[in-house]
Amino acid sequence: MFIIAINGSPNPRGNTAHMLRTALDEVAGAGAEGHFMQASDLITKAKVPYCIACSNPCDGKCYSGTPLEDAFSLLRRCDGIIMGSPVYFCTVSAPLKSFWDKTRSLRKDKALLNVAGGALSVAAARYGGQETTLRAMQDMMLCQGMTVVGDGFVDDDAGHLGACAQRPSSEDQNGITRTRVLARRVLQVARATMELRAHRT
Repeated sequence: MFIIAINGSPNPRGNTAHMLRTALDEVAGAGAEGHFMQASDLITKAKVPYCIACSNPCDGKCYSGTPLEDAFSLLRRCDGIIMGSPVYFCTVSAPLKSFWDKTRSLRKDKALLNVAGGALSVAAARYGGQETTLRAMQDMMLCQGMTVVGDGFVDDDAGHLGACAQRPSSEDQNGITRTRVLARRVLQVARATMELRAHRT
């Protein structure tokens, strides 16, 4: 199993990154491979930092030969994605949205169809838009045909939309607990749906 954590925060060592690395620790502890992606770094190295729908279907020429192309090659073989974003005006960050808009070529190839996906979010306030941000990420994943899950696990509880925390996330014990539950759930569903991804080459 190969699980990718995508950090939508511009800060590679901030609150969202801490939650995602916690999730990857849980994944590694369960015997799976994990990988951390920094969306903002990848987008700034693309030829065009945001999608302008320059070709339809997408041929990927705007990121060909850049680190973004390598990142998308990894996404093409992943079994699960845990996407994280800080709350920016009740929704996802600009770097994450720009990164995901560039995945049109993956959608064309159905590369993420049946990939398990979960979301986590952190805000300055306890009720600062985390759930609307989670829903935005879930919608983004659903548009790729991914199998979206919340932070429920049979050994824990039915869960909610995903893992939420208040900054500093490293001190939010409930947020850390929910992040670990989310990671277990994504991995569980990724394992259960492995045959559904057999269409990928």
